[in-house]
Amino acid sequence: MDILIQGIMQITIPQIIMMVIGLALIYLGIVKEYEPTLLVPMGLGAILVNFPNSGLITQPGGPEGVLNILFAAGIETELFPLLIFIGIGAMIDFGPLLQNPSMLLYGAAAQFGIFFTIVVAVIANFTLPQAATIGIIGAADGPTSIFVANKLAPELLGPITVAAYSYMALVPIIQPAAIKLVTTKKERAIKMNYKASGVSKRTKILFPIIISVVAGFISPVSLPLVGFLMFGNLLRECGVLDRLSLTAQNELVNLVSILLGFTIAMKMTAGEFLNVQTLLIIAFGLVAFIMDTIGGVLFAKFINLFRKEKINPMIGGAGISAFPMSARVVQKLATEEDPQNFVLNYAIGANVSGQIASVVAGGMILMFFA
Repeated sequence: MDILIQGIMQITIPQIIMMVIGLALIYLGIVKEYEPTLLVPMGLGAILVNFPNSGLITQPGGPEGVLNILFAAGIETELFPLLIFIGIGAMIDFGPLLQNPSMLLYGAAAQFGIFFTIVVAVIANFTLPQAATIGIIGAADGPTSIFVANKLAPELLGPITVAAYSYMALVPIIQPAAIKLVTTKKERAIKMNYKASGVSKRTKILFPIIISVVAGFISPVSLPLVGFLMFGNLLRECGVLDRLSLTAQNELVNLVSILLGFTIAMKMTAGEFLNVQTLLIIAFGLVAFIMDTIGGVLFAKFINLFRKEKINPMIGGAGISAFPMSARVVQKLATEEDPQNFVLNYAIGANVSGQIASVVAGGMILMFFA
């Protein structure tokens, strides 16, 4: 009983706050089903690492904590985010993008919020590397955010990761409001004629190879991200590695997600997490995410000025990296305005192009600010 009372007395108010945040993440993951594979491990990890003298993390004069070991092996080396990219690549079908290659432009335009937020964060007295790390939250791509943060501003890894995955999970809540802010009911009801056209197997095999080569010339720093993503897609499309493709999509992603979510919690101690800087990062991350969506929509509206057959501008909002959630949001909004409006194929094309564009944007940020 004395040991129990002593342990309770050692807990500080900031540590209790972090435990509450951990419980909130678990709630969002289980009850709301927002990115449960990451929020649940992160939430429990945030609770555990905030106990005084926790054996999970290294204590002064004590043995090395298990999370420190995992962090050094999987995150400092960028291994965990890159392995997840293999699984993501194996999950993605680039067919809708190859049917409508112009969707690449919308994926590129929807990265506007990243660079807008970098400027805002610099004005708020963050250093350039820190500002670049905050901006990448707008990509709505957790592994890319972790990869860039670990390179440029490892001290911000905790809040960056929480913000990135939280906003990924909140796509169905945040994006509709952002899209409706800059579109009219008439624009959201625009119908787009869908012409089914097959994509040859050869094209699907060549696509990840060509993208990797092009990225190597444009942004060689992005090759770890692009290369692993395209390697996963090549496993999917080549037709002779189905077992490896299924393993990448299931066992690999599931195992690495467990380790990644739990290990990131090492950076969620009260001392590192609870400060004004963290609140600013979360706020600016939201700005980046919203401006990415708005940037894509406004680009589509600009293109419509020169087209006879109008594009539903919401397609531009699907150009962020949150696949396939963003495409589903756009289709749902289109159906709300007109139950016969089917824009999902175009939205998916923009969505998968956003996956590529966000990775290339992360590489460009590393190239310019590392």
